[in-house]
Amino acid sequence: MVTSELDNAPLQTAMLRNEVYYLLKPVIPATLRRALRQRVASRIRERTEATWPILPGSERLPQGWSGWPQGRRFAVVITHDVEGQRGVDNCRRLMQLDMEMGFASSFNFIPEGSYDTPRDLRHELTGNGFEVGVHDLRHDGRLFRSRKTFSRKASQINSYLRDWNASGFRSGFMLHKLDWLHELDISYDMSTFDTDPFEPQPDGSHTIFPFWVNGGPVSRNGNGSHAGDKTLGYVELPYTLAQDSTLFLLLHETTPEIWLRKADWIAAHGGMVLVNIHPDYIDFERDRHNGSTYPARLVREFLSYLSRRYAGQFWNPRPAELARWYKEWHNSKLERESRRLESNGRSQRFRPLQGRRAAVVLFSHYPADPRPRRAAEALVSEGVSVDLICLQEEGSEPRREVVNGVNVKRIRLKRRRSGKLRYAWQYSAFLLIAMWELALRSLRKRYQFVHVHNMPDILVFSALVPKLLGARVVLDLHDPMPELMEAIFQLPPHSAGVRMLKAMEKWSIAFSDSVITVSSTFKNLFSSRSCSPEKIHVVLNSPDESIFKFQVPRVEVDRINHRSRPFVILYHGSLLKRNGFDLAVSALEQVLSAVPSARLVVCGKSTPFFESVMNSLPSRGLSEKVEYRGACQLEGIVEAIRNCDVGIIPNHRNIFTELNTPTRIFECLALGKPVIAPRARGITDYFGENELIYFELGNAKDLADQINYIHSHPDQVAQTVSRGQQIYFQHTWRVERAQLINTFLASHASL
Repeated sequence: MVTSELDNAPLQTAMLRNEVYYLLKPVIPATLRRALRQRVASRIRERTEATWPILPGSERLPQGWSGWPQGRRFAVVITHDVEGQRGVDNCRRLMQLDMEMGFASSFNFIPEGSYDTPRDLRHELTGNGFEVGVHDLRHDGRLFRSRKTFSRKASQINSYLRDWNASGFRSGFMLHKLDWLHELDISYDMSTFDTDPFEPQPDGSHTIFPFWVNGGPVSRNGNGSHAGDKTLGYVELPYTLAQDSTLFLLLHETTPEIWLRKADWIAAHGGMVLVNIHPDYIDFERDRHNGSTYPARLVREFLSYLSRRYAGQFWNPRPAELARWYKEWHNSKLERESRRLESNGRSQRFRPLQGRRAAVVLFSHYPADPRPRRAAEALVSEGVSVDLICLQEEGSEPRREVVNGVNVKRIRLKRRRSGKLRYAWQYSAFLLIAMWELALRSLRKRYQFVHVHNMPDILVFSALVPKLLGARVVLDLHDPMPELMEAIFQLPPHSAGVRMLKAMEKWSIAFSDSVITVSSTFKNLFSSRSCSPEKIHVVLNSPDESIFKFQVPRVEVDRINHRSRPFVILYHGSLLKRNGFDLAVSALEQVLSAVPSARLVVCGKSTPFFESVMNSLPSRGLSEKVEYRGACQLEGIVEAIRNCDVGIIPNHRNIFTELNTPTRIFECLALGKPVIAPRARGITDYFGENELIYFELGNAKDLADQINYIHSHPDQVAQTVSRGQQIYFQHTWRVERAQLINTFLASHASL
């Protein structure tokens, strides 16, 4: 399960349902509420019978899975959430029942709920080998109302974790926002499930195994990750059996048969049986089923069944024990994988695309354009013969050459940024030339693939002849042309030009066999107006690790004490107006009063807009504060990032920059440098509030404030960089490259 999918779940909808329920609760009789909930649950059960209680596919083993400790067949984890005073009163009885049946378990208490948690009860539980965890803060459904609210409550939760010597957490109502939980000092969380359509937030983790949630600060004072850990984050333990309240109160089951059947299935697949049993709902005295309680014998039957049928076959850890073991296994797996890759080498891999032929078309320069370069070299490394057609750079490059195994043919056509008619002429001319080149080559080589990079979208039609001869066409949409042209030429959203561009996008996607784009934000945009989401695959613009070699962030406190030492702000990328070089200069002006040693280093190809801003520097007294290094190859960019103190992305606000996910973020993070990025949808879809330094899009003053913050708070900034690097680890080029190759493999399979 990818954790970002869980975090995109309808959390706000679930919270709203809870709010409505609690508003109506005082005015609706309990019997009527119970009847309504049971009726709704009955309908949900009928609708989801194919995915509950067993979800096909959730039995898939984690990658590299080596099995449970001591050769045990599966794991059994028992947890108890205590929701009210009745539950507190029943804790000792439930503890005795667990001990009698030979099971260890955890009891999770609400710190500021409707009851007090006696210290002696907690000590008695832990003294008998049980575990104590924190269950939400107030269990009122409002924990995730906003990030600011959560951060405030997280501080309170952490104080209870420390006071109780606890390392585990579970939210109320199983609401979850996994990336926010990194603010808690925990080693594990239990707020998700493999499948449970009866919960307010019904999205599941789709696995019957624990999984790791990357992220978290550099170090913690509590029970979470510590400095020096190989991996920062926590273990997620999804419950895999229906909650007792759902089974016996909501669905009114009178036997534990559903538990037993699911446990058998999990045991058969070597997974984790994790159940949540509430002491609040167990009738220990009269042992009866009355709608608000169920007989204690049902719990006894379930535990007895596991003990008898699977004696000696399962591992019964407390959650914290399981989390410690899983973290060690996770770290060792990463080490083994790293050693295996180093020892095997690329030449020893099986390459299913070996011997295939591909053509690549781009209206850009090669190898200067990094995304086509990474993609083409990835295909070459898989044994694909790659012919690439691109523009020639001012006659300074050879018409034909081989670059790292890629056969490059350059077209003599100058690329100039100017008016709409100029764009149209350039695109049309290159399209016709590329179509002719591919037609001639296809008759000789019979390509299996044609990889076309936009812009323009209609460049994909240059692959007409290869497609007719059986080639699969992969369209790589770097940018959405309607939004980009709308930003460049300030076109109204419903203008004829924008409508035409959207139509051409739709035709181009329909012509292609597969589509690749650079972010989930763009994928959602394209699929909303041009095709189904299944046709689009996301391959992020992640930097090549062989060039951008990973570095741990360093804390340079001497920046504060030695102000004469230059504080280097780096701008690298396209020097177009929408990318905000003028904002960077304005921010520099404001920063100099607090940081006199600040200077701005600029890398990128000169443009008229850039030159106009540079011409203004003498009158502003900034001539000595801005260093222009020209257009740099990737290796030059690496050097610039390594020698800077902060990278900036000072975008202006427009429809395109709201959607874009700049590669420069990942380049800075890979090299351990902080980056100031605009708070825009294309970025916040991937990074949380505490994983980057954000500024208000288009606001030079806010940008200056964030630069000052980075200069004066090195420790906090290093922690932010470390958290951001955890997101980068999920999207390294190794990961994204695999997605790229898989897209071509899927196309190859359909040949």
